[in-house]
Parts: sequence; C-alpha cells; structure tokens
Amino acid sequence: MLELTAHALDIWKSAVDAVSSSQLVKNVLQRQGDELTVCGNRFRLSDLQRIVVVGTGKAGAGMASAVEEVLGADVVDAKVIGWVNVPADCARELRRIRLHAARPAGVNEPTVEGVGGSLKILQLVERLRDDDLCLVLLSGGGSALLPAPCFGVSLDDKQEVTRLLSRGGATINELNTVRKQLSLIKGGGLARALKAGRMIGLIISDVIGDPLDIISSGPTVDDDSTPAMAFDILKRIVGLNNTPKAVLELLNEKIALEASSAGNTRPRIDPDRVQNYVIGNNAVAVAAAEQQARSLGYDVRVIGVGIGGIASEIGRDLARQCLAARAEVVASGKPLCLISGGEPTVRLSETKLPRKGGRNQELVLAACVEILNAGSISQSSAGGKITILSGGTDGEDGPTDAAGAWLDADVLQSIQDQHLVPEDYLAINNAYEFFSRAGGLLKSGPTHTNVMDVRVALISP
Repeated sequence: MLELTAHALDIWKSAVDAVSSSQLVKNVLQRQGDELTVCGNRFRLSDLQRIVVVGTGKAGAGMASAVEEVLGADVVDAKVIGWVNVPADCARELRRIRLHAARPAGVNEPTVEGVGGSLKILQLVERLRDDDLCLVLLSGGGSALLPAPCFGVSLDDKQEVTRLLSRGGATINELNTVRKQLSLIKGGGLARALKAGRMIGLIISDVIGDPLDIISSGPTVDDDSTPAMAFDILKRIVGLNNTPKAVLELLNEKIALEASSAGNTRPRIDPDRVQNYVIGNNAVAVAAAEQQARSLGYDVRVIGVGIGGIASEIGRDLARQCLAARAEVVASGKPLCLISGGEPTVRLSETKLPRKGGRNQELVLAACVEILNAGSISQSSAGGKITILSGGTDGEDGPTDAAGAWLDADVLQSIQDQHLVPEDYLAINNAYEFFSRAGGLLKSGPTHTNVMDVRVALISP
C-alpha cells in the first residue's frame, strides 16, 4: 500500500476510534459504589428497582456492552433487563441485555424481526414503575431497525415507502418525517409509552445538525412534524399514484383529525421524566481526524462538518479542491490534508443494468472522473500526488460489504491498465463494481458506531 493511502486510512480510523460507542457511553455513565451518574443525573442504585435498557442502531451493541461494563456484574444480574435492536452482524450475547438481530447486515430496510423487537421494547417501557430507570440507547440506522407500523399500515407498505423515498433522493430528514407518521414508536412514541419511572436517552448522532427528532426518527422526543408534511413529501418525491393506498389513507385520516382538533393530537412528553443527551457526533470524529493528520506532519484544512448534498457533486468538488491545491503544496514542500464530514445522498439514474454501491463509493468515483478529466492519470502533472478516501463511520456504505472507497496512484494505474471507463460506472451508480475491479474498496467490518461519514484527501509534493 502507498504511504499516502496508509496515512489516509490511519486518519480515517482515528476518526472512527474517537467515536467508539463504548467509550462515548463510558464518558457519560459512571458508577461509584451505590451512586450511578448518567449525564450529570445522579441516582442511588439501592433506590432503583430495575434498570431497563432499550434502544436501536448500528452502535447499539457497543453501547449496551458499555452499560453492562460500567454497572458491573452485581448490579446487572440484580437489576438490569434490556432489549436493543441491532443489525444481524452486530448481535452477540451479553449478560442481561438482549441484542436482537432486527435486520440483515447491509440491508437498511425494516423487517418482520425488527417489528417483533420494537414491540418488545414498547412492552418493556410500558411496564416501568416509579422506582425504575430506563436508559434508551439510540444511534444511526435506528429508524430502519425500529419499525412498529401504525394499525392499518403493513410492514410491506413501510418497506415500499422507504424504498421509493430512497430511490427518489429523499434526505434523511424527509425520510424520517414520513416514517414518524407511520409508526407507533417513532416521533416520540417510545417516550409517550412511559407511564412511570425515568427515561434518559443517550444518543450518537448520524444526522446533520444533531436534530433529536430526526435521529432514529426521534422515539424519545416530541415530534413537531405533521401528517400534512409527510403527505407533501410523498407527493413531491414519490407521487401519490405510486404511494401505497394504506399509507395515504392513514395520513388523510390524521390530517382530518388534526384539522378537527385544531392542532397536533400527540400529547407532549413530560420533560421531568424524559431527558435526552447527544454523546457523540460527526464533529467529534472530524476533530480526531484533524489531530491525527497533524501528528503525521500534514497541514490540515477542515473544509466542513455535517455536509449534505449529492454525493457525486461533493466528490467532484473535493477533487477540484485537491487539484487546485497541488501548486501550493509543491511550492511549500509541505503535504496538505483536507478533511470533511457529513452524509450526502445518491441521486439514482434510470437503468435496467445491474448496479451496486453506496454514497461514499459514488463520491470517490465522481472524484476519480474529475481527476481523469483534468489529465492527471499519472498523478504527476504539475507535481503533487493525491489520495482521496471517503468512508462511513459505521463500516457500511449502501447495501455492500464496504465502508467506502479510496482513490490513489495505484487505483488510477489499474484503471489505465484495464481500460476502465469510470464515467460508465458513475452513470448507473455502479461504484462497487468499479472499485472491485480497479481496487480501492474500503472494508472495515462493523464499527459499532455511526456518526455519518468522514472524508480524507491528501496532497503531497
């Protein structure tokens, strides 16, 4: 592996390590003898009858494991019961918290198994008593892992709506606005199920700006979105003729009910019983990447945190910034690192050809097209060498086994040797197949965290 590529991987891994779900929980959860502190809230363990741990998300396994470790075997065995919905490749046996495989690895859609787990979580919360504490562990990917369709809407209906919105390029905010209106548990449904006890949400954010009502579709926070908003999103992105009939009927019923009630019919969540805390986000990961890049001797520019947009456009722009910086790097003799974070979306093209990929792979493929169009196949024109890497901090990028991809001199040489035409792959969103042939697939496996993506671009003299 080229030194520049090894450095890019090292910087990206440092970002992922900094948002380790286990460490983030330990930062805010401490036990000293009979005292338990959760984000500054103090409890006497002897006063608690039960500690119920529920949650959802790609970081759920690491978060749940950390809770058991902090509490200790004596408290866990005596007081803890829990259920957390996670991807199948994250499920493993813990002492008292059940890690439930709610969907297959790499398939970000609701499943029958997810519905069963979500109903179990609702039951646990509904049965809390005044002397119980509920810890809710939420992280990225939680929306698809926590399906509990409203009565009259089937799981198939929800799956179809999710697919249609995703294919239409819906943002995570738009997707979750619709999901919340179709769910018993999202949009504050979990918190509204709480009749007694205390609930504290520990949240690892995978959404730009850390909006609590959007992360995992906000099961523990008040929902200010409306059925009319969800209806308008479906009308604009999917089309009413393509939307499942049961979904439209439910939304129309809710719209009519709110009109007759002159406002949102969902009761407000009691802030004395329910608190939420963001314990990790994209900014934490980007800051760690910056620190590691400086330790490796790079000048560093953080060009954005929590960036959205279209993956291919962001990739092209990043490549242009790298190309523009080459002359400066060659003149100074000092290597430069550009770092950014966020979560773009893929704009799917119409095609009947097979395709596979994810937003990070698409971004790097678009950067590749831009660099090749600039005549930089040798990576040596005007001096200066470039490596671009983009990866999901959760270890997943679309329905693939890769976290993302990188572009370096070896990948560019492979493209030339095999006479590959990256534009053809980009045109049909087939980035995984491209990097399978050219090299450069970033495969990390599950990381048990999720704070969107981190991108690293290195330019050396």
